[in-house]
Amino acid sequence: MAIWNLGSINIDMVYALPHMPQPGETLAANSFDQGLGGKGANMSVAAARAGAHACHIGAIGPEGKWCVDRLMEYGVDTRHIVQSDTATGHAIIAVDPAGENQIILYPGANRGLGAGQIGQALSAANAGDILLMQNETNMQAEAAEMGRKLGLRVAYAAAPFDAAAVQAVLPFMDLLFLNQVEAEQLQDATGRPPQDLGVDDVIVTLGAEGARHFDGRTGAVSDVAAQKVTAVDTTGAGDTFTGYVLAALDRGLPMAQAMAQASRAGALMVTRHGAADVIPDLKEVQDAKF
Repeated sequence: MAIWNLGSINIDMVYALPHMPQPGETLAANSFDQGLGGKGANMSVAAARAGAHACHIGAIGPEGKWCVDRLMEYGVDTRHIVQSDTATGHAIIAVDPAGENQIILYPGANRGLGAGQIGQALSAANAGDILLMQNETNMQAEAAEMGRKLGLRVAYAAAPFDAAAVQAVLPFMDLLFLNQVEAEQLQDATGRPPQDLGVDDVIVTLGAEGARHFDGRTGAVSDVAAQKVTAVDTTGAGDTFTGYVLAALDRGLPMAQAMAQASRAGALMVTRHGAADVIPDLKEVQDAKF
């Protein structure tokens, strides 16, 4: 089977600063790093490194070809990424010595996707494949409806969180990923707890406490513990978890095993600095000693 990811592609530009700038202040950075990012790209890489056939549906600008090359290098199927005239999405990330950050995000080409591109990509999908989305592109509800009609299993990672965006996709959704704060915000917006959203599977990540699965069919609730590690950078950990869960489900693993494997991948991820470029592969996850 395959995982079709309607997802963002960002260029992450990280500047290490002596302190956060005050209004009107000009600062020289101590260092600069550039890498592949975006929640969509992170999830595609995670799914591919977990052994799935991950097909990314997205867009870049004229300067973004290296992002596609990097995705291909990591095993992602990039045939459905188009180049637009709009700049590639990017994040300008300022980090101070204490690890605090400020981020300026430009969506760019991620918000310029069209129904024709998505329809053409999904015409190659098979019933039972997974369609994954996050809230960093346009066309989410339209793609979800298209996926449901094609018999795909529709999964949604509700970040960056927007209650209206989640509710627009909710009627077509089979699997929903939230963190604890997002789950509380969605409950405030809908008046319904996770198990009453009408979604077959809702997974709420709990940070160092692990993750919780709500089975919308039976009402059962089960927890998966987190691995005990010393975190140095939580960037991309949730995206890694999501990609690994879906890759495991795609291979036919039951939910408890899928979440346990994803928890190990997320634990490894927080011990590394970076995003898509440092997501662990399946062998690393299986061999890791915690």
